[in-house]
Amino acid sequence: MTQRPQTQSGEPAWSQDNLSNPHLVDDKAKRVEAMFNAIADSYDLNNRVHSLWRDQAWRRTAVNMANVDSNCDVLDVACGTGDLSMAFADAGVKSVTGVDFTYNMLAVANHKLDQCKGLKPTYFQGDAMKLPIEDNSMDVVSIAFGIRNVARPEVAMAEFYRVLKPGGRLIVLEFSLPRNKLLLAGYNFYFRHIMPRTATWIARDKSGAYKYLPQSVNTFIGREQMREMFDGCGFTDFTQKVLTCGIALVYRGIKQ
Repeated sequence: MTQRPQTQSGEPAWSQDNLSNPHLVDDKAKRVEAMFNAIADSYDLNNRVHSLWRDQAWRRTAVNMANVDSNCDVLDVACGTGDLSMAFADAGVKSVTGVDFTYNMLAVANHKLDQCKGLKPTYFQGDAMKLPIEDNSMDVVSIAFGIRNVARPEVAMAEFYRVLKPGGRLIVLEFSLPRNKLLLAGYNFYFRHIMPRTATWIARDKSGAYKYLPQSVNTFIGREQMREMFDGCGFTDFTQKVLTCGIALVYRGIKQ
């Protein structure tokens, strides 16, 4: 069952008053939901433009790291407009289920189902921290650019572990910071000063989404802390793959 977004008050979801560290804001989940409902229609276009059309290649790498086959059941959490779900469907898996708590993003995902040449993902509205999925039922759980937006990532990771079958793979695709100092300087200038303006203009956004994006990346956990979270939830065989000079990473862990 899906719930339509409530009418917004007119105030932005994110402003300078709550952006020093958005991960510490008490009502982060509510603000993230309002933000994505506001930008859903232009989300794909902004992803393509501001990743220089690399974001779909990153998703294909994530699918490749999942080692899927025709017997795999895939759960794509924070599926958004369905790009990663569709990439898994194109890989020839048995089933793809996408879950997201944002109504407008799911509406876009469902609208795109006509683009699927074969298997069509199934989408439903739900919370990454409380998945209505049976224990030990999924071969792969994926989340692309979403773990950073969850109110309590460690709770979501424990849920991912719960629903995976033994031997199942967790795939996390997320933004990161380049470690080369020169690249980092250029990245920060683009991410903090250019992208927020152009993305906001494309989306006609008043939610503050593209002010939140760079700040949420800069204040989120790093690579070492991500591994600690995987380990803390019981995942083994941790692997990470650096994408496009460290702008994004794919992390993989396996359920024992």
